[in-house]
Amino acid sequence: MLDMLSLAFMQRALAAGLIVAVVCPIVGLMLVLRRMAQFGDALAHVSLAGVAVGLLTRTYPVATGLIFSAVASLGMDALRRSYKRYSELSVAVTLSGSLALAVVLLSKSQAPGGETLSYLFGSIMTVAPRDVALIGAVGLVVLAIFALLHKEMLSVTFDEEFARIGGLPVRMVNLVFILLTALTVSIAMRIVSVLLVSALMVVPVAVALQLAKSFKGALAWAVAVGLVSVLGGLYLSYTLDTAPGGTMVLTTVALLFLVLGYKRLRHIE
Repeated sequence: MLDMLSLAFMQRALAAGLIVAVVCPIVGLMLVLRRMAQFGDALAHVSLAGVAVGLLTRTYPVATGLIFSAVASLGMDALRRSYKRYSELSVAVTLSGSLALAVVLLSKSQAPGGETLSYLFGSIMTVAPRDVALIGAVGLVVLAIFALLHKEMLSVTFDEEFARIGGLPVRMVNLVFILLTALTVSIAMRIVSVLLVSALMVVPVAVALQLAKSFKGALAWAVAVGLVSVLGGLYLSYTLDTAPGGTMVLTTVALLFLVLGYKRLRHIE
């Protein structure tokens, strides 16, 4: 373990991974409670379209991915309100449309295939200092806003009508939360991959909901599982020479099955 941490690229990977391990489960818990678990997956595909624009224009792909996610999150919210009885349509339309756009743009891009694959499948080992700086800055912004508005977000999450009657700016709270989700997805895609980013937001929450008896407990467990998954996944990836993003997600899934198995055994006994 100490040998691993003596390497500069592993230090950057660990710093970026720890930030994502804290932010993703926090936002993911709110998504699950709102029954919007697939929202993050749709935004991840939007981020891929943004990355494609960055590669095509030879600008910073993480930044263009972040901008695309933020704009698309607002569009998804507008679609969700247009189809109140079929709100899942907003996810399906955004996911398919953004994926199609990404495919078209990537076909026109002259970027090396390895660079494209690093976003598609994740490349935490090649995280640059500017990536760590951006991930850290955005992560701190997300955590700060969540700390300031978590009560309002919880109120809107559990009973939107009651929150509106109580005078809360429900529309604004929802928009802020959607933008926080977009920011989280954008910084996590470089670490976990576009294809797996939603897993790091949802699976730790699935574990937490099996163990916790309150919102605070679920939040603590989700963050703890996220940290164990990233630390354990990084170590296993370095030791076994496997893909870091996939290894981290598989670690999370393994924890979920361990918890489910343990609870089932206890129930049988």
